[in-house]
Amino acid sequence: MNAKQQKVVVVGAGLMGTGIAHAFASSGFTTLLVDTNGDALAQSRASIEKILADGVRLGKVSEEQAGAALANLHTGSDLNDAATGAHWLVETVSEQLAVKKAVIGQAAALLAEDAIIATNTSALSVTEIAASVPGADRVIGMHFFNPVHKMKLIELVRGLATSDEVVARTRALCEQLGKTSIVVNESPGLTTSRMSALLGNEAMWMLQEGTASAEDIDTALRLGFNHPMGPLELGDLTGWDTRLSVLRYLHQTLGEKFRPCPLIIKMVAAGRLGRKTGHGVYRYEDGRQVPGSGLKASAL
Repeated sequence: MNAKQQKVVVVGAGLMGTGIAHAFASSGFTTLLVDTNGDALAQSRASIEKILADGVRLGKVSEEQAGAALANLHTGSDLNDAATGAHWLVETVSEQLAVKKAVIGQAAALLAEDAIIATNTSALSVTEIAASVPGADRVIGMHFFNPVHKMKLIELVRGLATSDEVVARTRALCEQLGKTSIVVNESPGLTTSRMSALLGNEAMWMLQEGTASAEDIDTALRLGFNHPMGPLELGDLTGWDTRLSVLRYLHQTLGEKFRPCPLIIKMVAAGRLGRKTGHGVYRYEDGRQVPGSGLKASAL
């Protein structure tokens, strides 16, 4: 079955859902992006249109390819309608086990008989999520990275019941999306989230202690280790609410070294979640970081 014949449902029109929907639609899949929030759906489609327009402007995508991608993309609020007969479901709702299980449990019986269910969790247990549906062998973790249209890696997570066939089919899907996949056995935080959470948490401890400015901590990682962005910039991009949720889970499952820095807790309580709220460690205007706006230790 070619891409055009495969119906893909992406649940959750947030930052990751937007990127994932763009990836499938651009690769020729009939893509249904589902969210109960109509404003989020409208914003998501506008973001995808901008990604495609920028691609055309930069000569990376033809106008015909951009038009075809938008024709492949459909949005809606009815999960039951979208899931009926679908061949793939990618869940990318909030990092809460109960919410993910509810979404997958609702959709599972409506999907095509051989459909694969993927969860885009960055830390939660694929095995626990799969327990919400009959046929847990068809559930796999499919961890995309932000921004999806630029990041080539997909981390595939094998739960306790995930079958070899499902792993093989999902790896082939990643190739169709133009991505490179790695396969990891389920473990709290997988590989990337575990390392990223620890690095970002330590950077926040350093900022809280006044070891260096936010700008200098990020510059150290970018220029000293050739990271594309610093850990504080990355936290702003990911969202400190998401980062805090992951750290709390890792602290619970892996121990004291993942205890969240109090500064992260304070920022989340204040609504300073990062780029999506216009203010995190840095301030943002029109999606761009304001120079010199990094959180100062004197303000803590």
